[in-house]
Amino acid sequence: MHETMHGIDKAAFGEFLSRQRKELGCTQKELAKKLFVSDKAVSKWERGLSLPDISLLIPLAAILEVSVTELLEGKKIEQSVGLEVAQVDVLVKKALAYSEESPEKRKARKRKNIAVFCGCTLLAAFELFIGIWYLQKQGISIFSTSLIVYQSLSFSFGIYAYFFMKDQLPAYYDENKISSVSSGIFHMNLPGICFNNSNWPYIVGCLQKWSIITMVILPVLCVLSAACSPGFWWDLIVQNAGLILYLTGLFVPLYITGKKYES
Repeated sequence: MHETMHGIDKAAFGEFLSRQRKELGCTQKELAKKLFVSDKAVSKWERGLSLPDISLLIPLAAILEVSVTELLEGKKIEQSVGLEVAQVDVLVKKALAYSEESPEKRKARKRKNIAVFCGCTLLAAFELFIGIWYLQKQGISIFSTSLIVYQSLSFSFGIYAYFFMKDQLPAYYDENKISSVSSGIFHMNLPGICFNNSNWPYIVGCLQKWSIITMVILPVLCVLSAACSPGFWWDLIVQNAGLILYLTGLFVPLYITGKKYES
């Protein structure tokens, strides 16, 4: 069974590309050079392992002396044969779906996210270790328990935002004004903000940035606060102020981002 991506038969696409290339007496290396890609990329296309970026469809079709329609369909279409409305509709849907993020790009983005999150987590852990060591060396035994709570929340939000949050919302979010999102244990409700696929990617990005920024900054602030603390009341004020700043730093950017990109 041929594997499809974005509604496009990758195997048929690859076979058609290979056949057209050979008919024109063009090698994979020559085709790759004309498209400014590697010959390995062309080889993957022809073996049905991946599809070229959408920006390459028009130049690729021109080089192969076929139409973009034929390229997407993976076969030659006689000029005398007209496309019915249903066929055009299917083709348009394929083209629109193709313009979405490809699995290859999605995997690359996921790998980058993992590297960023793990790097920030290790940095935060290192800061905590150094901070506790420094305070003990200074004879300061008081270390904010709020830090552990905030760090745990940031880490939990980061885990969910980076690894479990969906990239897209169901289509009905674009058709209705919905201000809440639920997925498993995660629930977000922002009155005044309508979630849809225009602002959702930016909201997810906002949550990701907030989680790693707070993880990295909190240990430093807490160590400085403990080192400069003159007493109990100072600690209480700092903890309350920290909570306000912590929550403000989350919800204010979410509201601004949600409104800015809301369709």
